[in-house]
Amino acid sequence: KRIKQMEEHSMLMGRKNQYHENGHTAQGNLQIQYFKGVTYLTEEKVYEITELFFSSAEALVESFRKAKQHTKEELKSLQAKDEEKNENEKGKAACSAAAMEEDSEASSSSTGDSSQGENNLQKLGPDDVSVDTDAIRRVYTRLLSNKKIEVAFLNAPVYLSPNVECDLMYHKVYSQDPNYLNLFIIVMENRNLHSPEYLEMALPLFCKAVSKLPLAAQGKLIRLWSKYSADQIQRMMETFQQLTTYKVISNEFNSQNLVNDDDAIVAASKLGGEVDTNHNEEDDEEPIPESMDPLENELGVKTLDCQKSLIPFEEFINEPLKEVLEMHKDYTNKFSFMTYPFLVYAVTKNLGLYYDNRIPMYSERRITVLYSLVQGQQLNPYMRLIVRCDHIIDDALVRLEMITKENPADLKQFYVEFEGEQGEGGLVVEEIFNPDIGMFTYDELTNLCEPPHPANPSFQTEGWFTLIGIVLGLAIYNNCILGVNFPMVVYRKVMGKKGTFYHLGDCHPVLYQSLKDLLEYEGNVEDDMMITFQVSQIDLFGNPMMYDLKENGDKIPITNENRKKFVNLYSDYILNQLFGEVFIWCPVNLPYLLRPEEIELLICGSQNLDFQALEETTEYDGGYTRDSVLMREFWEIIHLWMNRKDSSSKKNLKERLLKAITYVKGFGML
Repeated sequence: KRIKQMEEHSMLMGRKNQYHENGHTAQGNLQIQYFKGVTYLTEEKVYEITELFFSSAEALVESFRKAKQHTKEELKSLQAKDEEKNENEKGKAACSAAAMEEDSEASSSSTGDSSQGENNLQKLGPDDVSVDTDAIRRVYTRLLSNKKIEVAFLNAPVYLSPNVECDLMYHKVYSQDPNYLNLFIIVMENRNLHSPEYLEMALPLFCKAVSKLPLAAQGKLIRLWSKYSADQIQRMMETFQQLTTYKVISNEFNSQNLVNDDDAIVAASKLGGEVDTNHNEEDDEEPIPESMDPLENELGVKTLDCQKSLIPFEEFINEPLKEVLEMHKDYTNKFSFMTYPFLVYAVTKNLGLYYDNRIPMYSERRITVLYSLVQGQQLNPYMRLIVRCDHIIDDALVRLEMITKENPADLKQFYVEFEGEQGEGGLVVEEIFNPDIGMFTYDELTNLCEPPHPANPSFQTEGWFTLIGIVLGLAIYNNCILGVNFPMVVYRKVMGKKGTFYHLGDCHPVLYQSLKDLLEYEGNVEDDMMITFQVSQIDLFGNPMMYDLKENGDKIPITNENRKKFVNLYSDYILNQLFGEVFIWCPVNLPYLLRPEEIELLICGSQNLDFQALEETTEYDGGYTRDSVLMREFWEIIHLWMNRKDSSSKKNLKERLLKAITYVKGFGML
């Protein structure tokens, strides 16, 4: 049956190709020639017509156009004509009908366009499209209930997509006619695209065609979709997710047959926009663009500006895809999922960073060995960071700043050495976060690590923030979990964003609630609260410090009208002025790989630990098994700790475990 349908379609396409000139179909002529003799409809002819139009790019471009909006002058003219028509209705109607028929024939023969061709003359704004999406949805709702017409819709993209791909790649049709975007809008409104019948051939071919759209067209499509409801956007997102999942489970991907090489998965992934993760500021003479994602630049927005996403970011991650990714080969593949980070989990991206780190490291080791064999020189592949025991922070700060300016690549592989003995990177980290030296303070209420107090300006320097950025970058790059909890606003600063009132609740919940109450207060703020644009801050010694949020702030009362301005200025003072910019160091474009919450996960680790699952999946070696006495005691102690209980038994094992945990520090070399 399917073969017969394809043969019938081939006959139709043969008629269509008679009017194909230089890769383009004269659609107006096609309609006139093919349907001029049609004076009645049958069921089969309706299916035939539907499939023909939905498999023709030119037909879809002209279909479902919005009604032309008349100007005021045109409306007055139409009103005058209506009044004349009432005087001699029959005569005028006959003349009007004859004139319309004559104009239609003249227009069709001279331009080769459809009766809707005049819409091409309408100038579209940057966010406007000429297609009527509401009309499309009504048509789909009625037609998709018929199984035979649904088959026509299923076949149409199979024949449509290769021609569209060709038009976009070689004929640059979008630059000639922006209305070409209409066909993508029409096809995407098909609510059955995610069904299994489409996943095998129709949807993969269509995705490949969509991925060939120029950047301007993609931006326009996104602007249109941004006006859709959450349910409509969710449906489209799930359509592409279904395609990826279907392709993953229906193929056997492995290290020899990489998922990166599947055309359908690659095309579906590309619809989200590509990120340049290898961009390096030192390689460019011109400044870095605002975003490494070309779509963000085209749209003039950044995903980080989103306070709350319409659809949770997690729903874009494809679970089956994670199981077949070979990250050690993704690193060198022509298509890398690291350039489409919204599709994979943070741990998968972290694994990609691991290989990005290790592969060059091993290469440099081999070069070092080769030099030693050929030249007899014993070279050290690692950078030494020499510090004095009693000046760890000062020495580390100076040396790291020098390395950052001279050769940042050396930061990938270095170790700490105290004068006279070798140390560990973890000791520098431990000293940095030691509250006794004042680089950080710890909030007992939130249990978060705060920036240095304004009364302790010795650490409020550019070098201080440079050091913090280097430490955070190295921790992520070397898969090292730091025992420190920063407010989320710190990770936003890592991404180059400022903190706002929205983020104040994370690190200053009491202040956040007070300001929120101020914004929601229904009485007279000025008379009832008597507060001004001057705020106080307690220093390290418990003394109040006054700060004017505006010039002469102590003389400017807060009113119902200006309270929002006060809240924004106060939030900016706490989150941005007291805490400077943190520029994280990392050899890759970390802000474009990870979201703030993902960076927090990689630095602090997960707070939800399932030791029962860990025990069930643990593999043993060295002669030990799950039933070994020592192993049983080990897990008993772990589970006792998780239940907040203690036991006097197994004392020696417990002490050794505590020592092991205590002395595991440093970024490590392997």
